[in-house]
Amino acid sequence: MARILTVEDDPDISAMLGALLAGKGYEPHAAYSGSEAVMLLEREHFDLVLLDLMLPGRGGLEVLAEMRAAGRDVPVIVLTAVTGKDSVVGLLSAGANDYLTKPFDNAELLARIQVQLRAGAGTGAGEAQGNVRNPFGSPGVPGLLRHKNLVLDTEAFDVLVDGRSAGLSKTEYGILKLLMSNPRKVFTKDSIYEAVWGGRFIGDDNTVNVHISKLRAKLATAGPATDYITTVWGIGFKMS
Repeated sequence: MARILTVEDDPDISAMLGALLAGKGYEPHAAYSGSEAVMLLEREHFDLVLLDLMLPGRGGLEVLAEMRAAGRDVPVIVLTAVTGKDSVVGLLSAGANDYLTKPFDNAELLARIQVQLRAGAGTGAGEAQGNVRNPFGSPGVPGLLRHKNLVLDTEAFDVLVDGRSAGLSKTEYGILKLLMSNPRKVFTKDSIYEAVWGGRFIGDDNTVNVHISKLRAKLATAGPATDYITTVWGIGFKMS
């Protein structure tokens, strides 16, 4: 039974979310402010967080930033009335896994929750970014994918750049694994979304674009300035 924390200051919406989740077999827990949410996240384990942005005291973005700074990689779906492209990109860049605008459809919310719970709560992969360990063995070792100076270990769920862990998130690792599995193929944005997020692509390019951008930045930080991912304009992405 997945434990889901709802962070919502409106008692009616909070009660509706709790009833909706309980009706689908989840174990809902409610927080009514950002400070209460931070306290609960420090003390208890949750499999997913539904996070409202407009909260008394600590706002939703501040809660999200504190979670990620503390290394808590539990999936977060932001519930927001903000619909602007820049705001949405900002949410994803801040560490949100997905977002849903208010008023939202309950069936769509449940579907997005299922996608995030299937995807898991982080790589659990390797060492923190910047740590160095020995490179892997020969190119033919089972469970390894190689491209240029990248090595992706499908058993350790880690990616090395010249022997240095890139510290990828679950989603970033999934995208890179997909691209490296067939480095000559151009993957469309909808095929990337459906393969990595496990749900139907709903036509929002921002989600894929932002995660690709974050993936490129981490690979560049972990090793020499090398282009690993090529944008094929109007189609999608492939390995360089």
